[in-house]
Amino acid sequence: MKKYLQLTLVISIAISITGYLLFQAPNKSAPDIKLTSIQGQNLNLSTLKNQIVLVNFWATSCTGCIQEMPELIKLQKKYETNNYKTIAVAMDYDIPEYIENYVTEKKLPFFVQHDSDGKIAKAFGDVGLTPSTFLINKNGKIIKKYVGVADINEIEKLINKEIKNI
Repeated sequence: MKKYLQLTLVISIAISITGYLLFQAPNKSAPDIKLTSIQGQNLNLSTLKNQIVLVNFWATSCTGCIQEMPELIKLQKKYETNNYKTIAVAMDYDIPEYIENYVTEKKLPFFVQHDSDGKIAKAFGDVGLTPSTFLINKNGKIIKKYVGVADINEIEKLINKEIKNI
């Protein structure tokens, strides 16, 4: 019985620590990475200072990603004139043709990169679960991280708060 309680305690602590690490708002600097869109456009994340940036890691095979994509499109269209930018990073395991077809079919109005070598996911802390979303403020700090489908209402509140600070 004692061993069972000890094992249960260890598992509970491990789950708590994992949850904390996955869902905390890091409030650390976003990585300074160079991006290249599937259309061939180049962008350095560090050049987006004084802008609010949402980086979304997704995959065409991810139902949660596909579910939240229309909301990300709405956010981009609503806030694009307010120093806001969405960057969608397709995971390394996604198939390039599937990404291109989805981007074309849905007319995604934002920068889309295929992270074919996994370097971007690694730079953001070894992102492995999709969707994973990072909201970055005008100072280049990650102010919110979501693992799983993001809370769009909360993101909007944070965007509006950041717009007032620009």
